[in-house]
Amino acid sequence: MSQYLIAVVIGTLVGFVARILLIRTDFRQYPTYPTGRIINLSFGFIAAFIGSVSIPAVLESDWTAVTFLGLAATQFREVRKMEREALEKVDRKELVQRGEGFIEGMAQAFEGRNYMVMFVALITTLIGVYYIWLAILIGIILTLIIKVIIKGKILSNIAEIDEGNIRFCGPNLYVNDIHIKNVGLKSSKKTIMERAVGVIITPKNQNSVLTLSNLSQRQAILHHGANILGSYLDSGEPDLVPLSKRDMADGRLAVYFLPMEKDFAQIKEVLKHVPVLDSAIRLPSEANKGKSEK
Repeated sequence: MSQYLIAVVIGTLVGFVARILLIRTDFRQYPTYPTGRIINLSFGFIAAFIGSVSIPAVLESDWTAVTFLGLAATQFREVRKMEREALEKVDRKELVQRGEGFIEGMAQAFEGRNYMVMFVALITTLIGVYYIWLAILIGIILTLIIKVIIKGKILSNIAEIDEGNIRFCGPNLYVNDIHIKNVGLKSSKKTIMERAVGVIITPKNQNSVLTLSNLSQRQAILHHGANILGSYLDSGEPDLVPLSKRDMADGRLAVYFLPMEKDFAQIKEVLKHVPVLDSAIRLPSEANKGKSEK
């Protein structure tokens, strides 16, 4: 096995570097640093090492060692479960929560990236057994390809974002022509008229209509906006809680919230980058294609 040592080391290092490049700590503050990063990178290193040593094990017909791949997959699923539970506990204390769909997407990303790292390390080691420099080059190319592939859609890909007019008709709060909720307190009405911002999100196609109707996607929009722009909100203020409502006739989504600054250009830029959740994606147009083919 000693002849494979260099290939294993290179595969592990390339895989670990891939995990470093895939990690993100951004405005969502996840993974938190430094503790969250340490956990993510530690699992990334383990995944890279397992992927690397599996190649020498196969070449030496050591099938017992290969079973560690299956064991690792099981363990990463458990980590995903733990990650989900931890995020759900933290989310309960958020003024504007992420929602279950957003949390599940983050847990899936955590698990999936470890598998990607394992794959990069495995391919790099396989090539490295025969060609060291080619293995490094292929490992870098694979990492860059994966980094591009895992970038999902954002809200601007599926919808147009425009400013909406906040208005009251008696106790009823509207954004343009879409009813949001009833507000009874005069003090709340005054605060809303002074600080609230309305947004109209118009889907670009039939698929987008169903995606925006998903409650998890709508909650992700509210959380994303409140988390980056700040929110003029405290506990025990139900009138000021951000909310979204849908026009069932044409699928437009009205969003109401109170950012710290009423700068719509900034708000629009932030909302354009809301991630589209995998669990919210719907493709009715594909079903229509099937009907037309018949």
